[in-house]
Amino acid sequence: MTIRTRLSALLTAHGTPLTAHAHCDLPCGVYDPAQARIEAQSVKAIMEKHNASSDEDFRVRANLIKEERCELVKHHLWVLWTDYFKPEHLATYGNLHDLFWKATKSAGEAKKTNDVAVADRLLEEIDGIADVFWATKK
Repeated sequence: MTIRTRLSALLTAHGTPLTAHAHCDLPCGVYDPAQARIEAQSVKAIMEKHNASSDEDFRVRANLIKEERCELVKHHLWVLWTDYFKPEHLATYGNLHDLFWKATKSAGEAKKTNDVAVADRLLEEIDGIADVFWATKK
């Protein structure tokens, strides 16, 4: 018996295909806005270290790492937006699109600056997304 035949047999019950329903790509529990927040906290810490240093080599390296972390923030936010949140969430939380738009814009802005106020704003925006996320997990 081939693997394909075995798999097909496992996925059918008495000749009728089984249907699995999941809210997201996998059963819930794999998504968490904390991933974006951790990266955003790293962005803020890098900005603070950059601003406190007079070592130009360190500052260049800090900027490179900060830019990578900003991209990770955007990645984690987009995974939540595209894979977790559904139309019914947007119907209930009308500001959801705006929250994501602002947060991803702030992550992009953080790549271009070492203004800690931008990182603080990004963290606040991620917290707003997290509030909606946890409200939908109830």
